[in-house]
Amino acid sequence: MAVKAINFKIDEAELADIHQVSSVFNMTQTDIIKNALRQYIAKLKKDPFYRLTVKVKDADQAETEEILDHIDRMSDDDLEIVSTERFTT
Repeated sequence: MAVKAINFKIDEAELADIHQVSSVFNMTQTDIIKNALRQYIAKLKKDPFYRLTVKVKDADQAETEEILDHIDRMSDDDLEIVSTERFTT
């Protein structure tokens, strides 16, 4: 796998925490950050929104116009939220 260097900004207190944890566990700061990112990304990929949308292709122009036309013809009652559900994983 190719490796690419990146730059990003991080709060000094968070950086100090990373340094302290890496020292205690004899790990590099890079490994701490990479492991945290892997865990966070894995968590996000389990989210129902991600799982429902990741494989959905974008609508083409004709489909987009058809959908928007349908929405434009809806009344306020049609667009009212009538119930909500919360999913947790």
